[in-house]
Amino acid sequence: MAKRDYYEVLGISKGASAAEIKKAYRKKAIEFHPDKNPDDKQAEANFKEAAEAYEVLSDENKKARYDQYGHQAFENGGGFGGGGMNMDDIFSQFGDIFGGGFGGGFSGFGGGGGQRRVKGSNLRIRVKLTLEEIANGVEKKVKVKRKVQAPGTTYKTCSTCNGSGQVTRIANTILGRMQTSSPCNVCGGAGQTIDKKPSDADAQGLKVAEETVSIKIPAGVVDGMQLKVSGKGNEAPGNGISGDLIVVIEEETHEKLQREGDNLHYDLYVSFPEAVLGTSKEIDTVTGKVRIKVEAGVQSGKILRLRGKGIPSINGYGKGDLLVHVNVWTPKTLNKQQKDFFESMQDDDHFSPKPESSDKSFFEKVKDMFS
Repeated sequence: MAKRDYYEVLGISKGASAAEIKKAYRKKAIEFHPDKNPDDKQAEANFKEAAEAYEVLSDENKKARYDQYGHQAFENGGGFGGGGMNMDDIFSQFGDIFGGGFGGGFSGFGGGGGQRRVKGSNLRIRVKLTLEEIANGVEKKVKVKRKVQAPGTTYKTCSTCNGSGQVTRIANTILGRMQTSSPCNVCGGAGQTIDKKPSDADAQGLKVAEETVSIKIPAGVVDGMQLKVSGKGNEAPGNGISGDLIVVIEEETHEKLQREGDNLHYDLYVSFPEAVLGTSKEIDTVTGKVRIKVEAGVQSGKILRLRGKGIPSINGYGKGDLLVHVNVWTPKTLNKQQKDFFESMQDDDHFSPKPESSDKSFFEKVKDMFS
């Protein structure tokens, strides 16, 4: 089943401000909150869907990528909605959206007021890709150093918050009794503290370990795009949630091809005799070499379009084209025989320029449009 548009999920327009996005999400979160809809699977699905939309649209960078590439920007890299976040993830990241409670109506963190699960920090790596890898999609295996729970580490219930991860305070105001909740400052909201840990573990019972992570990168990604591999960042102490691995795409320069969006450009140089007589040339593409025909009498600046030989659209809207720019190479030095030949041809009618409409330069075409 295709995902719904994030703006449609929250019931807002693309021009909505950050405050309007937050307000819309809070409204949806209250409507479908698990405490208000116990054992209602559809409400839970709607709650997750709204959280997914808010997670993207509340972040300027993610919102910009979504506006440009749609859901494809976050797929195949373990994006939020691709099975990445569960209810604990949502309450861990967005619990503050509820303002510390609904005046007694809801627990604010789901699960009937269960403890808040701490999330480990994210890690960020850069992955270099060739144009061929970008065009075809690729699976990369990278070594990542991440914090994991050290073997032998045990935890005990925090005595300050009694394992809830939150400290609740009630204050009398002119509006009545107000209840607010905040993460426990002793356990950091985890609900647990260190009981025992090995000597090589840090204060949270974690140690650095190297792990090989497999990253599936979809075809059509662009330089600077970020993909997310859920759960492959640093682990959190106790029963916390692992952070994510953020993968930043870095596009390597190709020796002969230049990218412009989904299209590719190739400079093809032909000799003067080849331009006059016609020829065939073998050129590079992202799927291998192909041979193309150059017609006799081709003009320098002619563009040959190879449809579908470019980069696949990240949105799944087909492929770009490969544009071959023909450049007629004029010799810089001639021997006497060659020079005599061209001198004899100076007044020959065949060598007099007679550009047709298809041969005119860009500026001549523009001038003709307005003349």
